[in-house]
Amino acid sequence: MTFIPQIAFLLLMGVFVWLISKRVGRIRSNINLGREASLKKDPQRWINVLLIALGQKKMFKNWIPALLHLFIYVGFILINVEVLEIILDGILGTHRLFAPVFGGFYSILISFFEVLVVLVMASCVAFLWRRNVSKVQRFSRPEMKGWPTVDANLILIIELVLMVAILSMNAADLVLQSQGVEHYASTGSFLVSSGLRPIFSGLDSGTLVLVERLAWWLHITGIFAFALYVTYSKHLHIFMAFPNTYFGRLTPKGQMEDMDEVTNEVKLMLGLPVEGETAPPPEGFRFGAKDVTDLSWKNIMDAYACTECGRCSAECPANLTGKKLSPRKIMMDTRDRAEEIGQLRAAGKESEVTAKSLLEDYILKEEINACTSCNACVEACPVTINPLDIILQMRRYVAMEESASPASWNAMFQNVETNFAPWKFSAQDRFAWAEELKNS
Repeated sequence: MTFIPQIAFLLLMGVFVWLISKRVGRIRSNINLGREASLKKDPQRWINVLLIALGQKKMFKNWIPALLHLFIYVGFILINVEVLEIILDGILGTHRLFAPVFGGFYSILISFFEVLVVLVMASCVAFLWRRNVSKVQRFSRPEMKGWPTVDANLILIIELVLMVAILSMNAADLVLQSQGVEHYASTGSFLVSSGLRPIFSGLDSGTLVLVERLAWWLHITGIFAFALYVTYSKHLHIFMAFPNTYFGRLTPKGQMEDMDEVTNEVKLMLGLPVEGETAPPPEGFRFGAKDVTDLSWKNIMDAYACTECGRCSAECPANLTGKKLSPRKIMMDTRDRAEEIGQLRAAGKESEVTAKSLLEDYILKEEINACTSCNACVEACPVTINPLDIILQMRRYVAMEESASPASWNAMFQNVETNFAPWKFSAQDRFAWAEELKNS
């Protein structure tokens, strides 16, 4: 009978590990829907991971939310040391396994974690206030209606519940230690939960053990459930920020990537040498992107790394002037479409994949045409997501495959082709206006 809690814990952990690994496999498969992307190795990539993903360098353009986010982030990482102890206790059937190892330092360590718990709780309350009471504008845009808002609030509430469970568990544990109950060896007082002892001091030992165990199981079950839920939530960025930052673009933000197929064709037309062999495009090849399968795997990874924070849309000049374009929506739509294709393929409904496409069914031409290509969204993103790259690829498809660019754009394209400038006058007349200055 003494092994029943251990068996129950192992079964619980096994179920969640299986579910999480299955979901991670699906996400990986969805990211691989995209075409290959050539990314060169560079030491700068690791520097970006340290400064941007780990150090949250780009978050500190706005100090208040940056500090709140930092508290949650640091708390999430360090509190997991205590979670490791809980997991080992569950597997081995022990209690406070690390207490004898760390000795007197153990109470200091747990006290430090509890301070982080309080900071995490304060930050969660502040974020709930910002989203639901003060209503920060970027959290109230059309694409945030419905599930995205529920998701953001739900994760904050879950974090609050998990933090309350930790403090309740520790406070009940301290009272049981003072009563000399078996298995609850003295560990010294904890900074925060010691102040909560009066709440539990009037309970008998049996009830206290029940409270402590319920809090223990609630916390560890909540951690497992949280880890699974995150894979379905925008909070997947907790993990995706690191690989996404590593594989981020190292070229200047204003530099647009050429399509090799187009570059080679132009060189052949002009009689210029072409590097390497020019193989014919593969079957189903498109100029630009109509669906997520035409994007690169890095574009889809961007979509899964999106925090839905809205900083990109808040900086977008097109969005600020009332246009339909929202870079955040571009990323959310890309992720939703990748999820849809992944589900259809997993269900053996391959024929239904082509019934929809990212362009038109999710993202309208009006949205991508509103983009000024200013890179404000790319600069604003705290995890180096590039919505502009997806927009440009869809605009290429519209222009090169459908010939459906706006009439004014087509006129400009023709002028560039014939006059080497956007304006409708010949190259030799380009500086005619300067003659008037000479004669004045």
